[in-house]
Amino acid sequence: MTPVTIVEGTAYPWGAKNVDTDVIIPAHWLKTITRVGLGRGAFETVRAVPGNIFDDPRYAGAPILVAGDNFGCGSSREHAAWALVDMGVKAVIAPSFSDIFSSNAFKNGIVPVVLPQEAIDRLVDVASDQPITVDLETMTVTTPYQDRFEFHLDPFRRQCLMEGTDEIGLTLARDTAISNFEGAMSEHRPWIEERSGYAGIAVEGAGRT
Repeated sequence: MTPVTIVEGTAYPWGAKNVDTDVIIPAHWLKTITRVGLGRGAFETVRAVPGNIFDDPRYAGAPILVAGDNFGCGSSREHAAWALVDMGVKAVIAPSFSDIFSSNAFKNGIVPVVLPQEAIDRLVDVASDQPITVDLETMTVTTPYQDRFEFHLDPFRRQCLMEGTDEIGLTLARDTAISNFEGAMSEHRPWIEERSGYAGIAVEGAGRT
């Protein structure tokens, strides 16, 4: 993932509540196994309405989405996070998120910022014509009007976002330690592998047709 320290720029001043993942990316887009191009299907049903916010040239390519309570509810599809990333969104600000969506957002480099409804209302108003800044260093959301809203983020997730590291990257970084551990286990406790029966299963299976 790309490291994220500051997300700054135009924001979609949407504010809609209970936006489920089927709204973020409709089910018929889930046939793909690639993340590229899903941005075209993001908020498809919303974009079908003339004058919708996502096709408004004032917010084209906005890296921030200001939404309402319970954002990302519904099914657990990771494609929702993929679609947001593909359309350029790097941070979503809302009063609350679905737990699964929040996890998927984090794993894909999206900053899920939780702020109270009063702050959301203010940001929706400001974002209509001014940029917003999400700063992971100071853990604040600020505006040109000197608004300053503090938010909390799990320290581990914050570190991963700022370093551009996901669970796979963390595991690969410990490859040497993992290999050393497995080697030591094979040397000092060989009966563990013998009892697992993996070798016997592999040989037996190889002879079958």
